[in-house]
Amino acid sequence: MTTSRPAAGGGRWVDVDPDRLTRWVDGFRERHGDYAQRPTDDALVLAAFDGATAALHPPPGAPLSADLADFVEAAQASRRIGLLLARKASVAVGVADGDRLVASKVDSSYVQSRTAAGGWSQQRFARRRDNQAKAQARDAAELAVRVLLPVAHKLAAVVCGGDRRAVDAVLADPRLAPLRDLRTERLLDVPEPRHAVLVDAVSAARAVSILVRDPDS
Repeated sequence: MTTSRPAAGGGRWVDVDPDRLTRWVDGFRERHGDYAQRPTDDALVLAAFDGATAALHPPPGAPLSADLADFVEAAQASRRIGLLLARKASVAVGVADGDRLVASKVDSSYVQSRTAAGGWSQQRFARRRDNQAKAQARDAAELAVRVLLPVAHKLAAVVCGGDRRAVDAVLADPRLAPLRDLRTERLLDVPEPRHAVLVDAVSAARAVSILVRDPDS
């Protein structure tokens, strides 16, 4: 799996499967020539002599290494991570061991859509929608308590995806404090959570995120 998206401030983010990382680095060398390795606070930077750079960010739960060989080895190591995907009407919670999803729960519920009416009707629908969203967050938190909390001490990280506000509402449950401590900055861009989406999220959560800037960027 290799995906690419524009990066704020120039360049692009490339997500690379750990097993393809060595091949990707070889391609970077072929395109830009030899490079020097330079560790920073959160990445290992490959600075090519033509001016191109590639900042390799370790996958969630993996340590940051100052040497490329050690970085690749750490990225490819099997880790257990928790997954929490949430949007307005659906939630998917799972545990991945390496590249395998070993436990999962998915739930969905109807949340009232916005109405164009005004006045008391608008306020009534807004209250109903708010109550439904709160109930959904409570139900989602229950799933996280059942699936993730018992194995929290074995998790290297918790990776979230979907809508940030929905995820925050779930993790606001006081019982999930151990999961909040494991939460990574990475927020996966996923559609409405379903089991198939959760399976795909395992690969996205394990990927090495690389910020690439070409000489002219």
